[in-house]
Amino acid sequence: MKRNIEYIKKNYLLYLLIAPAVILTIIFKYIPMYGATIAFKDFSPIKGITGSEWVGFKHFIGFLTSPNFMDIFMNTLKLSSFELLIGFPIPVILALMLNQLRKSNVKKNIQLVLYAPHFISVVVISGMVFLFLSPTGPINALLSIFLDKPVSFMSDPDAFRSIYIWSGVWQGAGWASIIYVAALANVDPQLHDAATVDGASLLQRIWHIDLPTLKPVMAVLFILAAGGIMAIGFEKAYLLQTAMNMPSSEIIPTYVYKRGLQAGDYSFATAVGLFNAIINVFLLVVVNKVVKKLNEGEGLL
Repeated sequence: MKRNIEYIKKNYLLYLLIAPAVILTIIFKYIPMYGATIAFKDFSPIKGITGSEWVGFKHFIGFLTSPNFMDIFMNTLKLSSFELLIGFPIPVILALMLNQLRKSNVKKNIQLVLYAPHFISVVVISGMVFLFLSPTGPINALLSIFLDKPVSFMSDPDAFRSIYIWSGVWQGAGWASIIYVAALANVDPQLHDAATVDGASLLQRIWHIDLPTLKPVMAVLFILAAGGIMAIGFEKAYLLQTAMNMPSSEIIPTYVYKRGLQAGDYSFATAVGLFNAIINVFLLVVVNKVVKKLNEGEGLL
């Protein structure tokens, strides 16, 4: 205790520097956790959180036994899993390709094109998807050469996942590759020169030099991505949702929004959201242990 007090006194300026961030985190992250207790109550805005009746796991059981639970849960799991499996390797591939460009001007222009979609609003992205995939849009205009009638992409439940995932890859892959490009910048060029002299091909140099450099970064980012596998984005899923593609587009976040804010069933919606958060924590711990075994004991936790 004495050593800790002495250390704090000696480095008090550092503690003052992080104090605002710590205070804001406590106020906006930890204190609101008390509100999660309404998941175990029949919450009434008039009675408040403390005055509402305690019902235990009633809302959790209600969600787990509801007829549409399995459909909503599997939609969320499939959409987020496919998004992780397809979207995670693409930024790595882009970074490796960008790292091979030697002309800085060309590299900067390509990076600008790849990063630009990240700054487009999700609302605009969804509008663009509807515009391009509409029966009178440019995609159907091209398909009309081979097909007799237009394809209604946004009304097809089977097409929703592909539309959601690939539009997300287009929007975020370039931006996600930044951290990998930065990691590759630390690779000593002499390693590539020596490997080239020894007769190593481009793929061999990428496999034995570049990928080992990216491995720790990839491990951490994969754990974070897998830990939030159930925390799939609400905005785009809700904006791309139509009455016809509902069997595939109804996921836990959109379900929580409809039951909580639209239907006013706050306790039930909080219980569903808390259930989703618990699944995320469980997946984070499991994936971290798996990655530790595969990554020589290096993980996030």
